[in-house]
Amino acid sequence: MASRATRKQTIRSPSARGRRGTQRERLLAGMVVVASRSGYAGASVAQVIEQANVSRPTFYEYFADRDDCFLHTLADVQAQLLTRVREAVRAGAPQDALRETVGVLVRFASSEPEMAHFLMGVSMAAGPVALDIRDQGIVEIEETIESAHEQAAAQAAVPDVPPRVIVGAVQQLLAARLGRREAGNGALADDLAGWVDSYRHSGRRRWRTLKPAARPQRSPHVPAKPETPPGQLGPGRPAISRDEVAFNHRARILFATASVAREKGFTASTIAEITRLASIDGSAYYSLFEDKRQAFTAAARHTLQRLIAITARAYFCAEDWPERVWQAARAFTQYLEGNPTLAHVALIEPYAIGPGAVEQAQDAQSAIGLLLQEGYQQLPHGQTGPGEIVLAAIIAGVFEIAYLQLRAAGSNSKPRLSGLSGAVAYLCLAPFLGAAQAARALHSRF
Repeated sequence: MASRATRKQTIRSPSARGRRGTQRERLLAGMVVVASRSGYAGASVAQVIEQANVSRPTFYEYFADRDDCFLHTLADVQAQLLTRVREAVRAGAPQDALRETVGVLVRFASSEPEMAHFLMGVSMAAGPVALDIRDQGIVEIEETIESAHEQAAAQAAVPDVPPRVIVGAVQQLLAARLGRREAGNGALADDLAGWVDSYRHSGRRRWRTLKPAARPQRSPHVPAKPETPPGQLGPGRPAISRDEVAFNHRARILFATASVAREKGFTASTIAEITRLASIDGSAYYSLFEDKRQAFTAAARHTLQRLIAITARAYFCAEDWPERVWQAARAFTQYLEGNPTLAHVALIEPYAIGPGAVEQAQDAQSAIGLLLQEGYQQLPHGQTGPGEIVLAAIIAGVFEIAYLQLRAAGSNSKPRLSGLSGAVAYLCLAPFLGAAQAARALHSRF
């Protein structure tokens, strides 16, 4: 397998190389169909060549292996989507570039559901290089949007929000719908367009980038020290029960799982590495977990449960709703920043782990989304406020901010997340209060 750097360089610009013939096109299309139906792990070379109706030697004329074909297909689909976005943005008003882009994403999911599912969902299971392609594609879409925004009139009402957050959130939302075999439609496009419009602001745009501000004072609801695994049960300790031993072993396995995941990702991790890092033997591991997937799912669940509890506790300790949202955002970002290894397995690995982990991640988003329900009480009389789809999109945007910072930090650095607590709060407040009022509510904090 090629190195990460080599792969990124090789597949960076598929459109620049042009098509290499109908057989290659059929193989790319075959990978889309097979992977969107069977998932990344289930997409074999045999299935792809059967779907494409080409021979195995022909496959290897174009691709080194299954992963090489997958990554080239991902880059190709990404390039096709980018072309559609650029065409739509050029045809619309500059200040509407983000709105037009969201419409393209929904139409893409409706007209090309397998391609959209492959790009927005399946790719998230394929490891770091695939995530690089996904993230770079969103950056290129953001650059297209920002270039259009620069052409807008000085007083034009442009969304005061990072385009990459909105694009990533919409892709998350569509991936979940496509996973349930629900395509996009006109009503969905209208709801999301209204969401984008809720961030429009003609004055100074404070929240359009993800540049972290100074870290706010630590929330009293976030532990001062990061979570750590318990120590080994060495000789000389008082006698403890079998349940206490199992609890100790389980906690050490969960932290070791998260550590290996952050370094290598789910697919490349092994149980041998986990048990070695946890300092337990294989029999202890298998007495608690059936396989690698079960341990990864449990590690992600632990993190999400802690995140929900800390965020909710911070929220309910404030008085008025904007302050509650701010306190929740501060606790949310500070917990993840202080526990990046746990955060990685919960926010980056779910698609690789499997459907169960994806479902529990989506459930966690729904649970945190319940904190926004109080926002409806802030609306002027007669206004209905954002619908269910928009609530889901807002929280997807919150998790997208965390995802982006974790990815930027890599496996060794600390993510700069707490400095974005204002951006998280603004993302939640503006659809209810309006962009200008949400900015004023947060002004004293920054």
